[in-house]
Amino acid sequence: MAAHSELPIVQIVELSDITTADLDPLLAEEIDVWRERFAWDFRPSADLLRRFVQMRSLYGCALRLNGEVAGYAYFVCEGHKGLIGDFFVRRRYATPSLEIQLLRAVVESLMRMAGIRRIESQLMMLRAFAGEGLPPFGRKVARYDRYFMEIDRGTIRRLPESSPRSQVRFVVWAERYMEEMAHLLAASYRGHIDSELNDQYRSVSGARQFLTNIIRFPGCGRFSPEASILALDANTGRLSGMCLASRVSEDAGHVTQVCVLPALRGSRIGYELIRQTTNKLVETETNIVSLTVTCANVDAVRLYRSLGFRVQGTFSALVWDRF
Repeated sequence: MAAHSELPIVQIVELSDITTADLDPLLAEEIDVWRERFAWDFRPSADLLRRFVQMRSLYGCALRLNGEVAGYAYFVCEGHKGLIGDFFVRRRYATPSLEIQLLRAVVESLMRMAGIRRIESQLMMLRAFAGEGLPPFGRKVARYDRYFMEIDRGTIRRLPESSPRSQVRFVVWAERYMEEMAHLLAASYRGHIDSELNDQYRSVSGARQFLTNIIRFPGCGRFSPEASILALDANTGRLSGMCLASRVSEDAGHVTQVCVLPALRGSRIGYELIRQTTNKLVETETNIVSLTVTCANVDAVRLYRSLGFRVQGTFSALVWDRF
């Protein structure tokens, strides 16, 4: 009689119950995947995760198959909100059913936490919802598809300079503009679809925290002040628009934020902000620049395509609200 192969033993465990030795093979693979897919150096983030695991202060869930850590997802809490910071399942185990098991576990863990009324996630490594559909669990879940777009060095260098139809002057980012930036961000995203993905866009205090996160912390790469460009009204000196950038590897940059006052949209300020920012990045040996944008934000997608950005992939932002 032929022997039957044994079914794998699948377990969901708390991240606080695993060791760095358990996690290291998975992180090594995740580093490779981030580099292959997004030209992104994930090593600084992986080192930070290892430190939190060593301190047993990384919260979330791990997927074990026959004792091996095959996937993980961690979260952080900010007041009423839980944010799923990363989600990754090793390539040979990344089936929709296993991904859904892991996602279900981390979402339900957050839903059980006192005071949490909203969960946000932008999961670039989640494959299960690459097609149509929503997670088959939870209430009040919404899905927003987003593009990952790239532009290469040669295309950036060929971009023609544009003269905005509004009187503005362009300056390099400086710390003294931080408060104005928070007000600009909140004004730019009032009623915007992206404020459904990230509720920090809905208030000046939230926008202030968002800017602090991308400038002070490495989640979106290492902030590049010299490549971040601001547009100031030529007459009043008030902030009219901004384009912030980071370095995500030795030869790749990322546009972390672009916004222009609503009254000035269509005036070519956005085009020139991005053109100047991407040119500043390629002056420092950057070969490729990326950004992410919500697919339904058609005006932004049209602008990025006109500059020469190309869609390299699509991922989902999933939000659970008032569950």
